[in-house]
Amino acid sequence: MKKHLVIAAAVAATFASASYAQSSVTLYGIVDAGFTYTTNIGGERNYAMTSGNVQASRWGLRGVEDLGGGLKAVFNLESGFDVMNGKQNGGLFNRQSFVGLSQAQFGTVTFGRQFDSVVDYVGPLMAVGTWGGTYMAHVMDNDNGNGSFSLNNSIKYTSANYSGFQFGGTYAFSNQAGGFANNRAYSAGASYQNAGLRVGAAYLQAQGMDRNGNGAVVGDPLGANERQRTWGAGASYTYGPVVGGVVFTQTRLNNFTADKSVRFNNIEGNVRYNLTPALGIGAMYTYTNANGDGVDNGTGSRSVHWHQFGLQADYALSKRTDIYLEGVGLWGSGQNAVGLTQVGYTSDGGVSSSKNQGIITTGIRHRF
Repeated sequence: MKKHLVIAAAVAATFASASYAQSSVTLYGIVDAGFTYTTNIGGERNYAMTSGNVQASRWGLRGVEDLGGGLKAVFNLESGFDVMNGKQNGGLFNRQSFVGLSQAQFGTVTFGRQFDSVVDYVGPLMAVGTWGGTYMAHVMDNDNGNGSFSLNNSIKYTSANYSGFQFGGTYAFSNQAGGFANNRAYSAGASYQNAGLRVGAAYLQAQGMDRNGNGAVVGDPLGANERQRTWGAGASYTYGPVVGGVVFTQTRLNNFTADKSVRFNNIEGNVRYNLTPALGIGAMYTYTNANGDGVDNGTGSRSVHWHQFGLQADYALSKRTDIYLEGVGLWGSGQNAVGLTQVGYTSDGGVSSSKNQGIITTGIRHRF
């Protein structure tokens, strides 16, 4: 009898070990904090301790379970927070919260709160989506390259990687009876990578943003409560220790202010050079032009523009911890005021009282 019990216990332990080996849950995150000096907020200088200067501070859980036959169940829960006060940015899992199925040959389907295709396929070609800080996002993050908002109620498909080519799309429901198109969103994109070359393109459309509080986009970060349409494309090339990229995006906002509309065009060039395995430096420049009856440069013109420059030095103390020094300047046209505060992740800035503003930030970032 005892022999049978020992054998049964051994078999149970074997199956339990196999089950645990096929499933995993990972705790991960980024803690980014430092000091930021802003030249002009309402005519005054600002000295502030800030969170998420290079990357938004966050923590998350991701998991996978092997279901057999190459099929896996996956999930991801991710929350952004402010290191300086410990508060979460919005709801508990405000950045991402999804679950789905993945198959190596066919791709992944997920359901929940997720980023759109611009973030997935064009963001990694921008400075803000790779080595640059959140202050390097385009004016007001008008193209969502910095992931200022996620899509609720969404179904997302991401293809497998076919010899460097990958594509995907997202559809986010309004969840409103009798209002199918009232605050819905959809996006699609693709990328290709071969050796040092990487290219990507994407499109995003959000309709009736924030009209339905349970819809795809809650909060309406740009005030486009009728429709936002964004498309973009770019390329980057890595040659030894140097990587350079160029990106173009366009965002059209209907009902931007008082039933008016505006079109943003953004052209960015960026380059990063690793002087040593530990020390890297980067630079970026973006020209942004806005046209339409929803803008005014103070002289009656319906066209304004901005020049944005950014420099960064980053030193790795280890594989997971680095320190950085970054400066970003923004110059606008006419009499329009500008502000470097990007929607969602910074707490130190505000609108300038003139047509220019500058920020210098330094801090430490730890990944776990």
